Amino acid sequence: MSEQIFPPSAESSSNAHISSIGQYEELYERSINDPEGFWTEHAQRLHWFENWNELRQWDYKKAEVKWFLGGKLNACYNCVDRHVDDGHGDDTALIWEGNDPKESRTYTYSDLQREVQKAANALKNLGIQKGDRVCIYMQMIPELSIAMLACARIGAVHSIVFGAFSADSLVTRINDSECKAIITQDTGVRGTKLDIPMKANADEAVKSTPSVEKVLVVKRTGSEVEMKEGRDVWWAEALDAADPECPAESMDSEDPLFILYTSGSTGKPKGVLHTTGGYLTYAATTHHYIFDYHPGDVYWCTADIGWVTGHSYIVYGPMANRAITMMYEGVPNYPDFGRFWEIVAKHKVNIFYTAPTALRALMKEGDSWPNQHDLSSLRLLGTVGEPIKTPEWTWYHKVIGKEKCPIVDTWWQTET
Repeated sequence: MSEQIFPPSAESSSNAHISSIGQYEELYERSINDPEGFWTEHAQRLHWFENWNELRQWDYKKAEVKWFLGGKLNACYNCVDRHVDDGHGDDTALIWEGNDPKESRTYTYSDLQREVQKAANALKNLGIQKGDRVCIYMQMIPELSIAMLACARIGAVHSIVFGAFSADSLVTRINDSECKAIITQDTGVRGTKLDIPMKANADEAVKSTPSVEKVLVVKRTGSEVEMKEGRDVWWAEALDAADPECPAESMDSEDPLFILYTSGSTGKPKGVLHTTGGYLTYAATTHHYIFDYHPGDVYWCTADIGWVTGHSYIVYGPMANRAITMMYEGVPNYPDFGRFWEIVAKHKVNIFYTAPTALRALMKEGDSWPNQHDLSSLRLLGTVGEPIKTPEWTWYHKVIGKEKCPIVDTWWQTET
């Protein structure tokens, strides 16, 4: 089989964080031969309330790895407040595109700071404390990322359940970690589904989850849902009643940040716990290098936050790097097969990261859909979720990237 090589353009290479194979190999060798220096340098890009006194401890036989021992930081502070404190509060943080093409919202880092602090105090008012577990069961709406950051701010451990999962899946995950609260929404919209019963599913799950004391509900569609007095609280009312300032909790580097379940492709889904310092350093570093993120780039990962790709490359990695990160509520083919490309053109997306499954489906519909839209803002493409095959890669390169965008093919595991 013949091998084809597609080197990045001179323009792409000259401005890249890693501009050549030689520079990459040098960086890799340093990470292997001088891990202390390498990871110290990259961890210091974050804000630490207290520096660590030992970089790492590991025992691979026991599957025990610890990072930045003794260090204190807060993931939310690093993703939000740090940028505001550095004078970037008016910079765009999050662009949300709704399922309906007429719906979109933009949040600056100052906007996020304001909303997250109120959400964090709302959680405190509901009795949530540092170390408590909070289940988040939502569609891809801005309040999902705000809820994540609010949990991180006060040291609560979020456990996100993919919004398409059933009440039974909720029960298992909530009981495993004894979640004290659920954050959900009235109903959801996704593609042609305009009334997904999120709150009803949560209500059904709570019948079998004795640890749950409170249910916080975002009003997304306005559909009528049952609200149990003393247990259920509307998100907007809770935030309106909350104090506007909530200092970020100083967290040990090894304190838990979140629990997330594996997909179950190799057996029963397993809950994976990620700690704060090592995870945030890795997410920020990989986002910086792999997606070659530069200030001002509009970056869009099309994944769902219910999976680890969404945790790392919609929220924590991009926001730790002061990125403009996009979040999309809908699907690739609604209201038509040009929706992805319409969004790219509308928001002048520079970095686009999606799955071969989506590319395969869109490729089958022909070139006319992407060709209707201006994709000239794109400068880097990414794939994730499965190995990409030659037909999809070629179509992505030629039709979407116009043969000028490098393609980074990535892989991951929930546990890594």
